Formats: sequence, structure tokens, C-alpha cells
Amino acid sequence: MSGISGVLTALRTAPVGPHETRGSSVVRPVVFGATDGLVCNLSLIMGVVAAAREDPHAVVVAGIAGLLAGGFSMAVGEYVSVASQRELAAYQVSLQRQQLNDTPEQERAILLEIYRGKGLAEHEAALITDRIMAGPEKGIETFVREEIGLSEEAVGNPVAAAVGSLCAFAAGAIIPLLPFLLGLGSAAVPVAIGLSVVALFGIGLAVSRLTHRGALRTGLRQVGLGLLAAGVTYAIGSLLGAAVH
Repeated sequence: MSGISGVLTALRTAPVGPHETRGSSVVRPVVFGATDGLVCNLSLIMGVVAAAREDPHAVVVAGIAGLLAGGFSMAVGEYVSVASQRELAAYQVSLQRQQLNDTPEQERAILLEIYRGKGLAEHEAALITDRIMAGPEKGIETFVREEIGLSEEAVGNPVAAAVGSLCAFAAGAIIPLLPFLLGLGSAAVPVAIGLSVVALFGIGLAVSRLTHRGALRTGLRQVGLGLLAAGVTYAIGSLLGAAVH
């Protein structure tokens, strides 16, 4: 729960500086999950509406099924993805520790070359490398990050990522389904579209706070892509419905 609370706090709070990268741990499991849930279920519902001639029972069943299937799929996929990255990072740490013990001079040369490639002068690169090599156990993470490009801290927690993705997908997927659950009848379709547009624009605003991009442009992009997916699915559903009937 602490991981989810941290994500919500990050979304509510404006970035403290232009170089803040808080979005790297938020965009993927939460913003992506909410967008995926909303667009996926909106598209599914629109397809069923077109194919089933607005049968509310079919829409509700399909919407709930889409919410559950998509949510658990996102959670499992996110857990496996993050856990695999952490396992890879742990393996690289272990391998790096062994290499530092077996071939310290070779590892020193690799790190020295990396810092030279970053534009440091010879004496500067040598100074940093020697300080790291003086306490190699503390410098293992530096070796892994500089040589392999991995960091356990940047990967995150697989359980928090899975739960965050599940909750975000469900929160997004319930929005276009809600009017049908409330039994709004013929008004359910336009209300579902309206709520989805507002939610997509809101997600775009959240993304813009994390990426420092224009709020209006980002919000409209979210809305446009979501409606495009729903429109294509509606058209396909209409064709399928006409063929079946």
C-alpha cells in the first residue's frame, strides 16, 4: 500500500525541479495502466454496442469480463517484467563482484574508459576510478550502472508495480462501463463516451505534469488516440454485427 500511496502523491504533487525524473517510476505502472484500461474497455464496449445492437446485458458482461481479464493480465505482466529486471540486476551485481575479485585491473580499465568516454580528462577519470576501486564493494552498483546500464533502484518493486497496474487498469476500465451498470438506457453510450473523454484528458494532464510537456497538447493527444481506438472497434463491431444478423 505504501508503494501505491507514493504513486498517488507523485501524481498530485507538482515536480520540484526541471530535472526531476519521478515520472520514470509512475508513468509505466499507473498512467499506462489507467490509459490501457480505459481505452481497452471503451473500445470493447463500443464494439459490443455496435455488434449487439446496444444490448445492455451483453455490454455489461463484456465490460466486466474485459475489466477482470485486462486487470489481471496487466498485473501478471508487470510483476513478471519488474521481477525479471530485478533478477537480472541481482545477477549482474553478483557477476560484477566476482569480476572485481578475479580481474580487478581489467575492471579498472573498463571503468576508466567509460569515464574517458564521458569527456573527463585522464587525471579526472583516473581519480574517480581509483576512489571507486579503493572500496569496490561500495562501488559495485556504480560498475553495474555504468558498464551494464542497470540499477535495482530504478527497476522498482514487482509487487507494488503489479498492484498499481491492476488498480490503475480497473480504475480506467470502470469509467466507460459505469453508465451501463447504472442502467442509463439509451443515454449510456453518450455518457460513457463523455466520461471517457474527460478521464482521458485528465490522464493527459497527469502525464504532462510528469513529463513537463504542454498540458493541453498532451490531454488532447490522449483523447484523440482513445477515441480513434474506440471508433475503429465500433466500425468493426458494426460490420460483424451486420454479418451475424
